[in-house]
Amino acid sequence: MKIGQLSERTGASPRSLRYYEQQGLLQPARMSNGYRDYDEVSVAVVSTIQAFLNAGLSTEVVREVLSCTKDDAATTATCPELLARVMAVRDGLEEHAARITAQRERLDGFLVAAGLEDTPRTA
Repeated sequence: MKIGQLSERTGASPRSLRYYEQQGLLQPARMSNGYRDYDEVSVAVVSTIQAFLNAGLSTEVVREVLSCTKDDAATTATCPELLARVMAVRDGLEEHAARITAQRERLDGFLVAAGLEDTPRTA
């Protein structure tokens, strides 16, 4: 499939797909006219790329994740350093979420004290 078709199927812009290729995350075949030719596997790969980028991983780490999961399983035996990096990103996200929750609770308290809300909102 061409880049526009992959874009429609994944929601990733053609520009993003070209960027993923530039970063070594996606490797489409090339047709004789030079156009990119994506296969069905590319749809799943793009979804994986988007999920990891949205989770806060860098393209460098995503590239490593993709190379470690080519056989559908990241194992501590084959990718221990990578798994440690992913766990560190996950832990950082948990800390960030806790900070955001605390900030929201302070704002809720302010709104309650100001009489703008009856009770603080709960998550």
